[in-house]
Amino acid sequence: MQENETQTIAGPIVECVPNFAEGRDPAKVREIVRAMHVKGVHLLDWSLDPDHNRSVVTIAGAPEAVVESAVRGVGKAAELIDLTQQKGEHPRMGAADVVPFVPVSGISLPQCVMLARQAGMEIWKRFGVPVYFYEAAASRPDRVLLENVRRGEFEGLSVAALKDSTRQPDIGGPGIHGTAGASAVGARQFLIAYNITLHARRGAADVGLARTVAKEVRASGGGLYGLKAMGVVVNGHAQVSMNVTDFARTPMARVHSAVAESAARHGGAVGEGELIGLIPEQAFEPNADWVRQIVGFNPEERVLERRLLHPLAWP
Repeated sequence: MQENETQTIAGPIVECVPNFAEGRDPAKVREIVRAMHVKGVHLLDWSLDPDHNRSVVTIAGAPEAVVESAVRGVGKAAELIDLTQQKGEHPRMGAADVVPFVPVSGISLPQCVMLARQAGMEIWKRFGVPVYFYEAAASRPDRVLLENVRRGEFEGLSVAALKDSTRQPDIGGPGIHGTAGASAVGARQFLIAYNITLHARRGAADVGLARTVAKEVRASGGGLYGLKAMGVVVNGHAQVSMNVTDFARTPMARVHSAVAESAARHGGAVGEGELIGLIPEQAFEPNADWVRQIVGFNPEERVLERRLLHPLAWP
């Protein structure tokens, strides 16, 4: 059984959370996930978001096996996803948009940097998809932040990479793939993807409200440390879509309260929360408002360390 196999893992464990630019065709996403099935790798979560037109897959296991799994996923995404036909709320530059490696146990962040570099070389060699390295794996200071790497998205980068040598990929190129774009491959600590729906007093979806709140709470606007946020409309509702990059310094409860306070100042209120992927045990706060407002939250399924004991079956 997969559960027993997981419990007997010996040695270091690394997590990888590839994001793919497809959230509306379950068959395509299932095929990508199926291609990632490698011995020694455990499937912890996969989800589709039709409005963002994005899917997120979480895997963990032995480092070399996880690299192989991620590389295969990128290859299958490049085969199935055509970015010239893809639109969604979430910014993207690649069919396999981001491929981050995260240390879980028995492995360091610098070691994950080496895994990212190895994966990047394989992605280009096997599939002809150029790679940019970001976060801890960045080869240049201006590529540490993903938003700098992704600037202009697929359409803008297709032109910029050919005209501006500073925008060329770290591996491959000089241009990006005609339909699969380029992948950002990196190494980082845990990141929590967390969204909050906002309700305006007048009852209509107000993307202006969401953008105002996002600007106030994110780090770049003078808000919370390590918080990235943008305002979008999803399923007819305004939403603040966030990445929490340092939950130890900026706890999830603080993120929730900051959004609630900002929304209230501008005539709105917070609604349901949404968690994309998994959270580490240290970030879990059982009785917090942010947890209670996530519909159907089950810690046995959404907390990484618990899910590792009972992984999903591969499709």
